[in-house]
Amino acid sequence: MFIELLAAASNTEVKNQFGFWEAMNQGGVIAWSIFGTLVIMSVGSFYILITKWLEQQKIMNQYKGVRTQFWRASSLREGAGKLDKNSAWRQLVDDGLTAEESHGKMVDSLEAHDWLHGSLARSEASINAKLAGGLPFLATVGATAPFVGLLGTVIGIYRALINIGLAGSASIDKVAGPVGEALIMTAIGLLVAVPAVLAYNWLQARNKRIAELLSGFSTDLLANINSKGAVKPAVMTAPSTQQAAKAAATAPAKPAAPRP
Repeated sequence: MFIELLAAASNTEVKNQFGFWEAMNQGGVIAWSIFGTLVIMSVGSFYILITKWLEQQKIMNQYKGVRTQFWRASSLREGAGKLDKNSAWRQLVDDGLTAEESHGKMVDSLEAHDWLHGSLARSEASINAKLAGGLPFLATVGATAPFVGLLGTVIGIYRALINIGLAGSASIDKVAGPVGEALIMTAIGLLVAVPAVLAYNWLQARNKRIAELLSGFSTDLLANINSKGAVKPAVMTAPSTQQAAKAAATAPAKPAAPRP
């Protein structure tokens, strides 16, 4: 008899009437619409985070080749051939060379310098604008996702009050579903907004670093073009740095000058 009772109890399935899906189903079309909006915001945020990080990382990795290979070339055109064709650094070099070709048309030397500087600045601004693409979406999600979740919260509380009024009592079975839906929407809104804000600030900081590198490279290009290739930044790779330090350490010390 006892074994039969245990078997019957094990075959009885207890259905949870206050789970996530049950609360969402009670909310109806409005709850699912708000939930779908938050999911779209979250997926879009992570997509922008991943794609922008890959784009930034590619530019930073290419900068190593700029420092070690580009400035070792005998001319800007030869150095441009060592850069990736679709890279930001190649774009700056190509725009600088294009501006140099029309450099001779400027009568005043000051106008020629301003023309070169403006051409490189425009190229630099276009690269920064491309890197900033998508970041306004992250800012929008971070600012609005909590309020979208709050809208679901308000609707859930409103439905709970209606159920209480219709039932005449605040029994748990009447308010658990709407209140659970309200709390779920609040939590989802925060879970969507917080990663978006963190991603926005992190990507902005990386964009600022890239902008500094682009500005420095643009300045070096301008100096090189104006000096007809005479001015180049000092380039020293890690192995050459170690060799220079080793040579300095093994060099014989200079004898001290005799005192009078």
